[in-house]
This record gives sequence, C-alpha cells and structure tokens, in this order.
Amino acid sequence: MEIGVVNILKNGGNCFEHVSQFGLNVCQLIGWNPELCTTEIADTVIRESRDHNVRICAMWGWVAGPGQWNFTEGPVTLGLVPEAYRKERVATLKRWADFAERIGAPALVTHCGFIPENMTDPNYEGVVEAIREVAAYCEGKGLGFWFETGQETPVVLLRTIERVGTSNLGINLDPANLILYGKGNPIDALDVVGSYVRCVHVKDGLYPTNGDLLGKEVLVGTGKVNFPAFLAKLRSIGYDGDLIIEREISGEEQARDIRETIDNLTTWLA
Repeated sequence: MEIGVVNILKNGGNCFEHVSQFGLNVCQLIGWNPELCTTEIADTVIRESRDHNVRICAMWGWVAGPGQWNFTEGPVTLGLVPEAYRKERVATLKRWADFAERIGAPALVTHCGFIPENMTDPNYEGVVEAIREVAAYCEGKGLGFWFETGQETPVVLLRTIERVGTSNLGINLDPANLILYGKGNPIDALDVVGSYVRCVHVKDGLYPTNGDLLGKEVLVGTGKVNFPAFLAKLRSIGYDGDLIIEREISGEEQARDIRETIDNLTTWLA
C-alpha cells in the first residue's frame, strides 16, 4: 500500500507542489470546478505530474449546482440523486471522464449522493439509471467508476453496484465519511463491500451528535476510526491499493497534520 494525498486541481502552474512537499509520489486529483475540464489544463497536469514524478491514482470530479453537506439540504442537492440536476450532472461527469482519460488516470470518483435506502423509493431506479449511464461511459474509455462512501450505507452501495451491473465499478472507501454521516463502522463495512474497494481515503472523524449536522472531521488517529485495526482488515482481504490522506482544513495546520499522518501510517504499516 502506497501513501499519497489528495491534491486540488487548479488553473495554473505548480499543480503538484502540494504532493511533492511531503515527499510523496501519488495523489488523487480533486476537481471541484467543472470549468477546468479543458484540454489545455489536462496537458498541464500531464506535464507537471511527470516533472514532479507524481502518479495520479484517480480523478475525483464534482458537478455544478447546489450542494449542501448536511442531513437537511444534502439529500436534495448532492450528487445524482436530485432529479432536477441529474441530466446536467451526468453530462458533467462524462466531461470529467474525458479529462481523466486524457491525463491517464485509471478511474473517475465522485459522491453519487444520498442514494435511497429503500429500493422501492420511486427515485431509486432513476438514480441507478443515471449511475449506469456514467459508469458505462467510463467503461467504454477503459476507466473505473468508483463511488466515494459517505451519504449511503454499505449495503446500499452493494445493491446499487449489483443493479448498475457494469464491469468497472468500485469503491473509494473513506472510513471517516461512514462515521461523519453515521452510516456505519468502516471495519465492519469491509465485510459488506470489501471486494469492491479500489482506493482508500485516510481521514478520521467523530459520529454526529446533532440530527441535522454531520459529525466532525479530526486529525487521523484522534477520531473513531481504529486505523491499526482498519489497515489490518484491509490487508486481510487482500487490499494493496493506495492510502490517500485527506485533511479537510487548510494552511500550516493541514500540512503539519498530513506529516503526522504519514509518520503514523508508516508505523501502523510496519
């Protein structure tokens, strides 16, 4: 398992300094702004990743329109679940897939949203069809399509993967998100979806204590993810992919926490 870090796609040079400052050679490239899906920016990414000797393990792409990371507006604004934004967002994810193909990333990753727990929900089939359309587009390009965990329980991910049915589906397992959303224990989740895990975010958090708000993200090793046990479970199921550190703060504290997490991961993996 190789240690890497999330890296935000931006317009301009020095795209990979954030990665190389930590002595790392792998990242997951995060694209928040669909307007950056251009040939020119893709070519800059190719050149600078080569110059910094950084491998892009996946392209994470977001979509236009509203998005609220909570339990109140989240179900009607996030991902492919809200019908009002679905058509536009399918098209946007296809653009991210084109971008991922051009830069040589092996997969596209995104949050699909609060996929209905109840499969008889009248919105469920439409969500599955939208995911299938994006996944099939990726499949045609030789790309994986990976769900980042968060808004759905592991069993919902499992049944959705089964119903979408393309050959390129996987999971970007964010153990903290399962906790932040109160959706499950990441170690137990591996019993349900472990065979589909293709990438792992190294992030930590606390369970929600307010029914409207997510739990709090914290420094790795200080939250509810038991990382030594989690890493051992990943090894036991044969996972040998990347461990991508994500710390959702900025500035010097973020850099300090990433360095501490690299040291801790090195110890836990020894």
